[in-house]
Amino acid sequence: METYADWLRARGDDELRALLSARPELLAPVPADLAALASRAATPAAVSRALDRLDRFTLAVLEALLVLPSPDGLPAALDAPPERVADALGTLRRFGLAWGDDSPAPAPGVRQSMPHPAGLGPPVQEVFAGYSRDRLADLVTDLTGEAPRGFADAARLLGRLAELLADPAALIEDAGPEARAALDHLTWGPPVGRVADARRPVRIGTAATPIERLLARGLLAAEDDRTVTVPREVALHLRGGRLFRDVTADPPPLTAATRAPRPAEVVVQAAAGEAFNAVRLVEELLERWGLDPPPVLRSGGLAVRDLRAAAGLLDVPEWKAALLVEVAYAAGLLTRSGDLDGEWLPTPAYDLWLMRDTAGRWTELARGWLKSDRVAGLAGERDDRDRLINALSEAMVRSSAPATRRAALDVLAEAGRGAVVGEDALRARLGWLQPRRAGPTRERLIGWTLREAAALGLTGFGELVPFARDLLAGADPEPALEKHLPAPVDEIVIQADLTAIAPGPLVTDLARELALAADVESTGAATVYRFTPESVRRALDAGRTAADLTDLLTRHSATPLPQPLTYLIDDVARRHGHLRVGALSSYVRTDSSATLDEILADRRSDPLRLYRLAPTVLASGLQRAALLDGLRAMGLAPVAEAPGGGVIVTRPDAQRAEPPPTAEIVRLRPEEHTDASMISAAVRALRAGDEAALLGAEQARRRADAAPSGEPPRSPSMATVDRLRAAVDRGGRVWIGYLDQQGQASSRIVEPVRVEGGFLTGYDATRAAVHRFALHRITGVAELTDDSASDAS
Repeated sequence: METYADWLRARGDDELRALLSARPELLAPVPADLAALASRAATPAAVSRALDRLDRFTLAVLEALLVLPSPDGLPAALDAPPERVADALGTLRRFGLAWGDDSPAPAPGVRQSMPHPAGLGPPVQEVFAGYSRDRLADLVTDLTGEAPRGFADAARLLGRLAELLADPAALIEDAGPEARAALDHLTWGPPVGRVADARRPVRIGTAATPIERLLARGLLAAEDDRTVTVPREVALHLRGGRLFRDVTADPPPLTAATRAPRPAEVVVQAAAGEAFNAVRLVEELLERWGLDPPPVLRSGGLAVRDLRAAAGLLDVPEWKAALLVEVAYAAGLLTRSGDLDGEWLPTPAYDLWLMRDTAGRWTELARGWLKSDRVAGLAGERDDRDRLINALSEAMVRSSAPATRRAALDVLAEAGRGAVVGEDALRARLGWLQPRRAGPTRERLIGWTLREAAALGLTGFGELVPFARDLLAGADPEPALEKHLPAPVDEIVIQADLTAIAPGPLVTDLARELALAADVESTGAATVYRFTPESVRRALDAGRTAADLTDLLTRHSATPLPQPLTYLIDDVARRHGHLRVGALSSYVRTDSSATLDEILADRRSDPLRLYRLAPTVLASGLQRAALLDGLRAMGLAPVAEAPGGGVIVTRPDAQRAEPPPTAEIVRLRPEEHTDASMISAAVRALRAGDEAALLGAEQARRRADAAPSGEPPRSPSMATVDRLRAAVDRGGRVWIGYLDQQGQASSRIVEPVRVEGGFLTGYDATRAAVHRFALHRITGVAELTDDSASDAS
């Protein structure tokens, strides 16, 4: 008799690849053989994940397979065209949820995962199987009016009861309208109800309540003391023979939202503007946090006040600030430093991100958002225990978020260009495409997805734009986006009113220096900066000189520097550092004793607790930072002094934190086995493992281990990597030498699939498995001749 594993074994390689593509979780790790694959595919967790991917009609076909005695009745039971039913059965076979070529049947594990298919309970002979023989005899006696004769065992009594309940119309009418109302409540599922004392035997003549009247007539079966179930035959009679109320073979239409049509170019430009703005805001936020990082809460996450401060800095609503923070975190640009008393800091990857053009930066942000299981919309809400959910905390994680985002955007892509899908229509379509994932969480995720996609520039006026379509399709979105973005400029217009106008996005180095020497006054199509004594002093405090500032602005100004700006820089620089503050707790030093006389005579200096140590030195009991602030409040421009007399740069350098190897990074890595090359390698490994299991492991090992004779190959490291990459491009096998952890060299015959991250991933013919090899342990690589390749196979 053919088993499920035998059926899988008879599938072609293309069919196995289709199965593993549809259910990639079956390859974590790669099963030893096809029997192990069949066993893993039948586990409750694996079956449940596969069912979650089915649309409403395909799921209904599977449920009907569980209910109907023969698959021939599927088109009539579903009121659907036979070709649509055939397509659904093909999908079920591709997912491995139905098997058998001539007469498809549910795969192992499906029935256990769907205890009430089509909202129906078990048939009579199953649902009453827990009744004792005496109770079954009493039930049959009540229904027929005479004691059963010749029914010595429970099995025959169950068969007789099934005959009596095959047409329960008279029994339902006899039970009364109240009992009928109770049945109607359970008719379309779930078929299970809760009552009191369901196990107590009850007869038709003594039944008092509606539930008792139903139990006495077999229209309900007692599962345990408090649970009753409607037998399948009774429910089907009440449904008029229908399995489902409103299952359709086609999804609901994508009704367009009502709005005036907009030209395609306007839609794309609007989305590109949002994309550029998202990149600019992330850069601005991380630049600030690199200098002044917010602390990590003890419970994890970002404090509400710090999120509010970020929103104020960026001039955006708090929900958008939370989104930008979470996207930066998801893209690996932001992390926490240390386990205790840490801070939120940019990572070294942020500096590499800054080196890319705007389109490349946006691509990294968009991919991080698309794959992240964190939900920015939850920031500021309360969890089930009424605790506040902070941005960047683990409470933001929702495992269904990536799949929901992807599904929602796929529907927008399906709508076609020029079409805008209404939110209600989107929910209805997703409800049909993924009915098992429905619920309040998904409903909210859909709304958040639309809002966040618009904020990140994936949609414009509700329409998915071409570069977002490229992103979803796995293509490079940068060319389609780049032509709609403003080019970075390295020239500004400096005006006599001490303002500078940046006509577009500035190159990174100029943007950093200008942000240090001037304050942003307004943003928009052009950014306006204003020079003030405080901003110039900020640059001087950071170690710049007046000559540095003048030279920078002269090089990047489209016009000669206005005289008021050069006067401002020179005036602040002349006064800057005139006073020097050290630590006694602290002191004030200057070459002019008259200046110290003026300070001591000023009543505003009283809180500074100053006293004279020498004609040119004042001491204070305050800390140096407090003394600096106090003197600056008096209108002076002191600088901090090191013990050796040098000036201390008071603006800290930008800080960075290495991301720990924790879940937030691992979660964003693509699954090892989801790409086509890895799936093909896994299929080869399954075939080889199956052959080894069927023909004998030792015999298969001798065939696979026939490596070329001689010592393992050796080659220079760079040549090794180049040859492996060339083998990946052309396909085929290579001979490598590999050192184990004890330093012992061995020969391997490998079909390379991928070279990245310091590892070679490929199908190891000598082990009949997909394996990862550390590149630094590969001693060399050699091409296989036709003779050696045939020997090794």
